Amino acid sequence: MKTFSAKPTDVDRKWHVIDAKDAILGKVAVQAATLLRGKNKPIFTPHIDTGDFVIVINAADVRLSGSKEQHKIYARHSGYVGGQTIETPSKVRKRRPEYLVEWAVKGMVPRTKLGNAQLTKLKVYAGSEHPHEAQEPQPVEL
Repeated sequence: MKTFSAKPTDVDRKWHVIDAKDAILGKVAVQAATLLRGKNKPIFTPHIDTGDFVIVINAADVRLSGSKEQHKIYARHSGYVGGQTIETPSKVRKRRPEYLVEWAVKGMVPRTKLGNAQLTKLKVYAGSEHPHEAQEPQPVEL
């Protein structure tokens, strides 16, 4: 018996839509990362992109559990002296609410070219409208 290994031509990509309204950020990110990587499919192969497209709507209404809204820290550095920027999720939510979901999902995919390719299939929108109705996305229950 031989081990099955999927080829890029074997992959049938579907579109899924996740409604993040009043959902916990981690649960939304886990579901999105699973669908992006294709781990829910029987043909999952770790070194091939077998995942689907994922649309996350209402990202501005996602919630964080506990006191993470005020105490969690998003830090980045520009590379220059004194270039460190520290933000809380409430500040990030005001500036660009899609980042909360994008950063959470980015931490759950591989840090390789494959992971970057999988992240291009993630579409995050702050409101309930999205321009992908023609692809007929299927709703996902959390």
